[in-house]
Amino acid sequence: MRVYYSDHYEVPLPPGHRFPMGKYAALRARVRDHVVPAANFHEAPLASVDELTLAHDPHYVRAFLTGMLDAQAMRTIGLPWSPALVARTQASAGGTLAALKHALRYGFAANLAGGTHHAAYDRGSGFCVFNDLAIAARYALLADPAARVLIFDADVHQGDGTAAIFADEPRVFTCSIHGARNFPFRKAQSSLDVELDDGTNDAVFLDAITSAWQQAVARCAPTVVLYQAGVDALASDKLGRLSVSHAGMLARDRFVLGQIKASNQPAIMTLGGGYADPIDDSIAAHVGTYRVAAELF
Repeated sequence: MRVYYSDHYEVPLPPGHRFPMGKYAALRARVRDHVVPAANFHEAPLASVDELTLAHDPHYVRAFLTGMLDAQAMRTIGLPWSPALVARTQASAGGTLAALKHALRYGFAANLAGGTHHAAYDRGSGFCVFNDLAIAARYALLADPAARVLIFDADVHQGDGTAAIFADEPRVFTCSIHGARNFPFRKAQSSLDVELDDGTNDAVFLDAITSAWQQAVARCAPTVVLYQAGVDALASDKLGRLSVSHAGMLARDRFVLGQIKASNQPAIMTLGGGYADPIDDSIAAHVGTYRVAAELF
């Protein structure tokens, strides 16, 4: 199983910032030491302008890369602009794209970043600058115009940017299982949206995941799967509002990754959100996701 990483690009953030930038390096160390051999890790390449514009407005791409986005646009993204953020963002998107290219040849790969599903065609939002899932899906369609891509988004926040980008693309099926009252507060329309009440427990969560997967596969018969494996449904997550346990997260991953394995279709996995207090809870859940993936792939 090939794993791409980009945490070596260190992005300075103000003290007390909500984005857990340190999570990524800590997670890679733990996965490398206990789950996936070090030889399987690969530095994520930087996505090029041409690759970024597979899913994004060229003017928006150039404005962000050159630091010319206005202050309001950066506030909506929620991260302060810096050259380091540019490099990290390009690497995050590049890691997902590299994972997809590997998966199309060999079956499965993962990115220890990405899942930036709030970024829309011409703007960023919610800590997301570029939508790596959308870029990868566009590449899959270029590689095979007959492909059918399933973006299965199990992060607790709706993949609104992904849904908007593919609203008129029938070859991409966007499925989002998310908190009904959580960010974004103005939802987009995915191919399939499954909304969960605050406080949703393991049983209801797993029923929703199972039903969503079955409906999505029945409706789109995917040839490529992109799995957004955010762990912010955990009960301890500061931004999650659900009540899913570590056992529930593991059961989710065993089901989804097991279905992907059984389908024998190319697939990738992105990291997605995780904002627990303490953050080690999120790291432990991400490690659990990788343990399941390593067992299967």
